[in-house]
Amino acid sequence: MLRKMFLMGCLLALALVLALPTLAQEEFVFGMILVGPRDDQGWSQAHYEGGLYIEETVPGARMLVFERLNPADSPETTMLQVVTEMVDQGAQLIFTTSDDFKADTHEVAAAFPDVQFIHASGDGALTGEAPPNVGNTMGQMEWGKMIAGCAAALTTQTGSIGYLGPLINEETRRLTASAYLGARYCYENYRGMSADDLTFTVTWIGFWFNIPGVTLDPTEEANTLFDNGADVLISGIDTRQAIEVAGQRRAQGEEVWGIPYDYIESCGEEGSVTANACLGVPYFHWGPEYKAIAEAVVAGTYQQTWTWFGPNWEDINDLETSGIGFVKGAALSEENSATLDEFIAMLAEFAAENPENFALWVGPLTLANGDVLAVDGELVDRLDVWYLSQLLEGMIGASE
Repeated sequence: MLRKMFLMGCLLALALVLALPTLAQEEFVFGMILVGPRDDQGWSQAHYEGGLYIEETVPGARMLVFERLNPADSPETTMLQVVTEMVDQGAQLIFTTSDDFKADTHEVAAAFPDVQFIHASGDGALTGEAPPNVGNTMGQMEWGKMIAGCAAALTTQTGSIGYLGPLINEETRRLTASAYLGARYCYENYRGMSADDLTFTVTWIGFWFNIPGVTLDPTEEANTLFDNGADVLISGIDTRQAIEVAGQRRAQGEEVWGIPYDYIESCGEEGSVTANACLGVPYFHWGPEYKAIAEAVVAGTYQQTWTWFGPNWEDINDLETSGIGFVKGAALSEENSATLDEFIAMLAEFAAENPENFALWVGPLTLANGDVLAVDGELVDRLDVWYLSQLLEGMIGASE
């Protein structure tokens, strides 16, 4: 009897030993490289929480994070060093999450052909510039920015909207222009005002967030936009200075408002000075997209793709299915909230009927340099929006 129990124990121990490699193989390690801090309440935090979503929904997933990969915070650190460390720790998939990471992602991916890279916001997979193990994904924030522009136009009392932008490139031009188109449409169609009387001023700080001595100070520039007559400030930068300045000035009795960017909770806690000035926030929710990519990599079915994903128009704030959303802020009036719902419903109807185009991107549209983008009634091709080379006529600000 004792001999039989001993043999059974040996067999059980052997089975456990043999199972250990299988259990180890079930762990799925992926990397997340952020340009800013994981808690910036903006762009980088939205990506970081997309990684947390993978950990929560993909069995065995474990995230490695490197934050603040930028010239100010880590001037001597290269992406190659970061990726090498992640691969040494078992990473099979690595997300690089800044437009500025494009060239480095392509270079490093070529050195690690067995690792899948996803560059968020790039187009290397579309143009053929990227190695075969690099895919791209980006959310159609154009819709969110149109909604933000509409909320600003419904609220402004001075007829002047400010936009605090990061650096100037195709992505930032098209998102800023989308906010402008949303503002013009709602100012004219819901308020009965002339869209030509609406002032829309853009200030670029020079990077995605403040780098002292390198960029313009976003706090100072936000104050300047308000001082020059804007009473609503839309943010296009990764961090919260626009809504912070709006909150401070509103707390001092000024009738001003702000619209932050990127992250679902960037209005701030209920009752805070920022929340009291916030009309709402257009945000990315990377979780569903990142989960789908991770599952495909685990299954061995991922193929190089350039993806430009949109909202779930049945419910843009469904966190299980929608990659783009808009949360209304406490400062949005009840009347304007109802009007904004009408506007969102109009966008949804357009998207259902025209899945390859964006609402409001219809002629006549002229670029700031005088070139015609679209004649009267012509829908702008989505790739012409993606590669927007100038701001639109009527916007005040630099295009290059």
